[in-house]
Amino acid sequence: MIKENKLAVLIDGDNIPSKYIKEMMEEIAKYGTPTIKRIYGDWTSPHVTRWKAVLLENAITPIQQYAYTTGKNATDSAMIIDAMDILYAREVDGFCLVSSDSDFTKLATRLREAGKHVYGIGEKKTPDPFIVACDKFIYLEILHKDEENEDELNEKKNLDKITPKVLRLLRNSVADAADEDGWAFLGDVGSLILKKQANFDSRNFGFEKLTPLFNSLKGFEIETRTQDNSRFKLIYVRNKK
Repeated sequence: MIKENKLAVLIDGDNIPSKYIKEMMEEIAKYGTPTIKRIYGDWTSPHVTRWKAVLLENAITPIQQYAYTTGKNATDSAMIIDAMDILYAREVDGFCLVSSDSDFTKLATRLREAGKHVYGIGEKKTPDPFIVACDKFIYLEILHKDEENEDELNEKKNLDKITPKVLRLLRNSVADAADEDGWAFLGDVGSLILKKQANFDSRNFGFEKLTPLFNSLKGFEIETRTQDNSRFKLIYVRNKK
């Protein structure tokens, strides 16, 4: 039986809009079971009013944190203290830190030092230090879908966003994971890319998965291999010479 990762989901309610909640929870479910779900904020403030309507239906526990001092973010401190308490209690395998605030950079680093997986979730305005401190960072904008324009968005592939720097990342990762014949298992390539760049996501370029992204680029070969006595197919990729 495959072990299911238990995750602690800690949300900075002062920093993240509630409109992302549905897609955010669906995304988190890909990485494990959120056994702890808490959101932090000053619930006496009208700023977090919209969160109140979605807390019960998503079983998220609100944590009240008053703004004791002007200019100081008490919410961040409460979230950091809770994360460390959860870490020392050894209740989870990983953390989802939902914020666009660089104040959580040191927390993400400390949790990873303790051997925990850290998934960061925030908006594209998130500073780079917090992004690179996470094992994987997901932008909320690519999760949130406008239903009226969804078909149009699915058809539009942002290949113009694949800069020479991104292409170099892809090619180098394939080469680093390749065997003597130049073929690399796509799963290994994807893991290596994330180690090099935590916020890399094929959805940033309009592709739901890594395979169609590679398929759309002329500099790569794709090969599908079947396994004996298995219904699963393995995807391999190679740099074209």
